Amino acid sequence: MIESLISAHEELKRVDHQIFVSLKYTRTCDVLINIIRRMIDAYDHIFAALLKSALQKNQIYEIPDTPKEVGHLVKQTFPEDIVQRSVMLYFLFRKILKSTYQREQEYRRHVTLRTYIDGKEETLDIDIVTEYYYTLRELFAYTEERIKAGSQGSIND
Repeated sequence: MIESLISAHEELKRVDHQIFVSLKYTRTCDVLINIIRRMIDAYDHIFAALLKSALQKNQIYEIPDTPKEVGHLVKQTFPEDIVQRSVMLYFLFRKILKSTYQREQEYRRHVTLRTYIDGKEETLDIDIVTEYYYTLRELFAYTEERIKAGSQGSIND
């Protein structure tokens, strides 16, 4: 549980650097895609920590193997708004990686990745990715607080 949180924290540091340093100087869709991949990895670790916590408290009986089942179980087990929003973002990110996307205004401030998912246009740019990052940080804080309540200590100890 704590190991998953530590791994998620490390991924968050990498995402932070990519958004606030790499994306600032290299405004390409490849950087946006790498940020999405890192966010997915962070979500995987956070969801693992949440499910391990729920397993320890006997709220669930087993942790599934596939990302889709993990996402659905997290959504069922934790009704909090931040968790619900995060699971939806997680599934959106996974669909974005599998989709065909268009690159717009690369090397400029308004670099944009545009794709269609389930018949709906999805757009990613610096501002949207930064907003998604803050949602991810909020979920991390929620998860850390929940786990801290169950055991004493923090990942920074």
